[in-house]
Amino acid sequence: MEKRQIQARLIEHGSNFRQFAISHGYEPRTVTQVVQRWAGHDTLPRGRLSFRILRDLSKVIGKEVLPGILADSNEHTECKAV
Repeated sequence: MEKRQIQARLIEHGSNFRQFAISHGYEPRTVTQVVQRWAGHDTLPRGRLSFRILRDLSKVIGKEVLPGILADSNEHTECKAV
């Protein structure tokens, strides 16, 4: 998903990158940098903060920002529960 598509989805939900960042405890500049860096890629980020930001964004907009980001986070959750 490209940056503009993510931005459009946030607007549909009455938000923007800055409001998303503040409401989820992230620095607004960090969120925009992560989206700029990873939007449109097919691979998942290795950094924990980048991964969390993109996973939270995907949950808010209701669509995966990167392919597999929501499925991967569910696997990690299941592993912790065992």
